[in-house]
Amino acid sequence: MFHSFYKTKEWAFWAYGGGALLILCLWMQVEMSVAINTWYGDFYNLLQTAADYKDKPDEGIALFFSKLIGFDYLINNYEGQPSFLIIAFPYVLLAIITNWFTRIYGLRWREAMTFNFIPRWRTVEDEIEGASQRIQEDCNRFARIVESLGLQVVRAIMTLIAFIPILWDFSSKVDIPIIRDIEGSLVWGSLLVSVGGLLISWLVGIKLPGLEYNNQRVEAAFRKDLVLAEDNKEQYAKQETLFELFTGIRFNYHRLYWHYGYFDLWLNIYDQFMVIVPYLIMGPGLFTGLITLGTMVQISNAFQKVHGGFALFLHNWTTITELRSIYRRLHEFEHNLRRFEKPVLDSPQSV
Repeated sequence: MFHSFYKTKEWAFWAYGGGALLILCLWMQVEMSVAINTWYGDFYNLLQTAADYKDKPDEGIALFFSKLIGFDYLINNYEGQPSFLIIAFPYVLLAIITNWFTRIYGLRWREAMTFNFIPRWRTVEDEIEGASQRIQEDCNRFARIVESLGLQVVRAIMTLIAFIPILWDFSSKVDIPIIRDIEGSLVWGSLLVSVGGLLISWLVGIKLPGLEYNNQRVEAAFRKDLVLAEDNKEQYAKQETLFELFTGIRFNYHRLYWHYGYFDLWLNIYDQFMVIVPYLIMGPGLFTGLITLGTMVQISNAFQKVHGGFALFLHNWTTITELRSIYRRLHEFEHNLRRFEKPVLDSPQSV
């Protein structure tokens, strides 16, 4: 799976050159996220002091629109804080390009795996269940999930590198007994609730990987009978056989959806609680004058960024579950190839 793409000269340019380009794009996006976080502070502080402009509303309104869509940052030779539009438009454009190139990267990975498997598979006489599905569908799904998840992992690492120092500095503004005496309390708090959430998610979703694996097996059996029927409808795709196979599919899906149901319940409760955590910690500081509204919004944004990085695997648990079942199927397939593939003979005299 990884060897065919990352350890061959044929695909080295795509594997490492394309990967470096993606990392560069992600780093630029993270830097823009930091700039947006800084913008939050200035903008919401302006909103908090809006009443100060009641005697000169035109000045306040001009400043308001300048921070949203103004081009002062460009006109004044890059002096001052850029407006939201100046930051957000390049961010959106870069995100579109990054997502497009990531899909192309995943497609090249799939191609590398596919044409590594095919010549080896053609020499194997002892077949493994669903070989055609593993080459066609599982390679495709594996590449697409790894492409998406890998991008999120790299982005999460870069986000943590950028936002942990910001959140660490804001920890000095915590005004709750005991917590305010802990250096970097916001960072440690984010890490604690993320690790705790991940452990609970593992317990709640412990049966999901096995269920996903079994589900792919019954789907493969159903599809195989339909594919064989394309050439021989007399022997295959009999209604009673397909009904029996689909009954297995239906049973597996009902069981799988039940387990996903209570996992989704837990995850939604957790996500809603995490929305208010930074306000529970920092809110009192608003009333004591320790922080302003702009600082509160900055802290909330930074906390969500750091927590999102720590909780990446929690929020992608169902995707990781699917990936684990696909990896298991492809690993079985590769193991079968290594056991039974025959070397290509160079000449008729070779034995």
